[in-house]
Amino acid sequence: MDKYEIFKQEVEKLIGINLNLYKEKQMKRRITSLLARNDFKDFDDYLIGLKKDENLLNEFVNYLTINVSEFYRNPNQWKVLEDDIIPTFIKKWDNPPKIWSSACSTGEEPYSIVMLLSKFFDLKDINVLATDIDLEAINKAKIGIYNKKSLENLPKEFKRKYFTPLQNTYKIKDEIKQCVTFKKIDLLKDSFTKNVDLIMCRNVMIYFTEAGKELLYKKFHNSLSDEGILFVGSTEQIILPNKHNFEPVKTFFYKKIRESN
Repeated sequence: MDKYEIFKQEVEKLIGINLNLYKEKQMKRRITSLLARNDFKDFDDYLIGLKKDENLLNEFVNYLTINVSEFYRNPNQWKVLEDDIIPTFIKKWDNPPKIWSSACSTGEEPYSIVMLLSKFFDLKDINVLATDIDLEAINKAKIGIYNKKSLENLPKEFKRKYFTPLQNTYKIKDEIKQCVTFKKIDLLKDSFTKNVDLIMCRNVMIYFTEAGKELLYKKFHNSLSDEGILFVGSTEQIILPNKHNFEPVKTFFYKKIRESN
């Protein structure tokens, strides 16, 4: 067994992340770059370091999860969400809908959906579940301080209404933060909440193998309410969605099809 195979096994024991479900060439290249940057000679040497140094381990988890986010990422898709998806399905959903931002990173996505929902519902009635595998990212999301660049695509009305300028940064107001419940979840490993009306899983599945994607499609299908919607990223259109009991309603938006008995 080569050193990388042993490394993957030991990483799963250490932090519970199964690297076999991530695209190997891409992940191996990223980890090799990271260990070299930290002056480790190979996977064995790096593994010893990860077991000894908690800061090094946290850096490794953070690097794996690739936390790149912004408010209203891919704004055209948010326009579709506002103009088509929410109005079309609002009568079928609970009031307000149950929404899950499944890879929330540092909070831009769940806070964005809360602000959008505020156009349709009172903030006091909105609660969005936001999850990520990276606790460091979740803690940053709870603090809610962002740089100017991350707000570039956010509608100006939201920026004025829901943010407080702090020197060169912006702090999101508590009235928005209070609408989001954060939780740590490993999408490939942990169980999901049920009867969700809209699941957002964007720019995550591109890092998984086909087996990993199929596992997620099945878990998301089981998590969604009847005719619930799965919202995926710009490079993650589902090939043959019917195979996974989904049907497209708009580009990047898929409706759950109930499995026949």
